[in-house]
Amino acid sequence: METVQGLLWKGANFTLAQTSGRAPGTLIFRFAGPFTARDMHSSLSPIDLRNLFEPSAPGQKTLYIFDLTNVPYVDSAGLGMLVSQFTRCQGRGVRLVLAGVNPRVLQLLQITRLDTLLPMAATVEEAEGA
Repeated sequence: METVQGLLWKGANFTLAQTSGRAPGTLIFRFAGPFTARDMHSSLSPIDLRNLFEPSAPGQKTLYIFDLTNVPYVDSAGLGMLVSQFTRCQGRGVRLVLAGVNPRVLQLLQITRLDTLLPMAATVEEAEGA
């Protein structure tokens, strides 16, 4: 199994790392810190941030897991990025699943009704098995 691991981006309070999942074609993006416009765009443009989700290793990707276990909260810019990535993944035939969503973030997803659009799993392991 090929393993890709690396820190994709580190801001003042926010980091994003990528690892390969257990199954071929699975990429796990581990978010940590507040997922807000200030933290996301303090050193990256929206286009550069979007491009971080392009696979760094060759081969067909079939599943992206966004691990939000260490994300205490998300603002509207973070929600917009999640929806944008979900749409991009659908267009490429890639499933996107959110994992480890805490109650505060889940409440925001429910208020905005994004919980009906974005697939979720309790853990990364559950997302990989889905």
